[in-house]
Amino acid sequence: MNQLEHLMAFVKVAELGSYTRAAEALDLSRTRVSRQVMALEASLGARLIQRTTRRLHLTEAGERYLVRAQGILLSLEEAAAEVGSGTNTVSGRLRINGPMSFGTRYLSPLVAQFMQTHPKLEVRLDLNDRRVDLLEEGYDVAIRIGNLPDSSLVARRLTRCQMLFCASPGYLAQHGTPERIEELSSHRCLRYRSGQNSGDWRVGDRAFSISGPLESNNGDMLTHAAEAGLGIAQQPSFLVTDSIASGRLVPILQDLPPSLLEIHALYPARHYLPAKVERFIELLAAAWGDPPVWEVELGLSPF
Repeated sequence: MNQLEHLMAFVKVAELGSYTRAAEALDLSRTRVSRQVMALEASLGARLIQRTTRRLHLTEAGERYLVRAQGILLSLEEAAAEVGSGTNTVSGRLRINGPMSFGTRYLSPLVAQFMQTHPKLEVRLDLNDRRVDLLEEGYDVAIRIGNLPDSSLVARRLTRCQMLFCASPGYLAQHGTPERIEELSSHRCLRYRSGQNSGDWRVGDRAFSISGPLESNNGDMLTHAAEAGLGIAQQPSFLVTDSIASGRLVPILQDLPPSLLEIHALYPARHYLPAKVERFIELLAAAWGDPPVWEVELGLSPF
């Protein structure tokens, strides 16, 4: 077993390019990871990693060994997944990443439910709005909303959500209710901007520029601003369900072609999907539904 642990430590260090990051991914101390790699090198009688004060890189022997080692670990993982898919036991560690606002509302409760069903499972759930690298950062599955970049990851569609225009009753009483998309140019618009997102709004397949007093990389903040009467927001339905149901926000421009965001689960490509990942994804798809439960509860038309 020690040899397998040494192998895993070497592969993680080589993939992440750092003993510190490898230690974090393996939940070990940096000293222990370093000792495992040195023990592997001693058993092989070959230097695998060349260490310098600034960085590390693989030796020629290390590069050759890494290819074989990755193949061994992948075969072991696929064998475990093939056997595990036929059992009722879900165990081990499940590492999940998801967007902050959506994750707080609709992902976190299902993680708790999944852990109650499978008490031998350990979970790490990270919620943030950045695009994480699943392979580099060691996640088993990530939930993504919107367009997906081309990658080697597998994407399974779970559901989708509509983008809704909405404003507070007070704002509409003071500034009027727009009935055509062109009228938005004369309104105060609250913009979501994150990463390479331009902050433009979409109607169907058409994008158009808007202006206003506020932009933010957090949808909850924009929802609060809209409730306060600061302007009109275009928000995903899951963010404004409660606000609309309580009357704090009013949906507008509902006759326009819908703009939809697809919601996917992303995971690394494997011949056999680990049972813990497969069953978690199945739980999400069943719980959210299509059309999603938050739109059904609000009484939104499917399109």
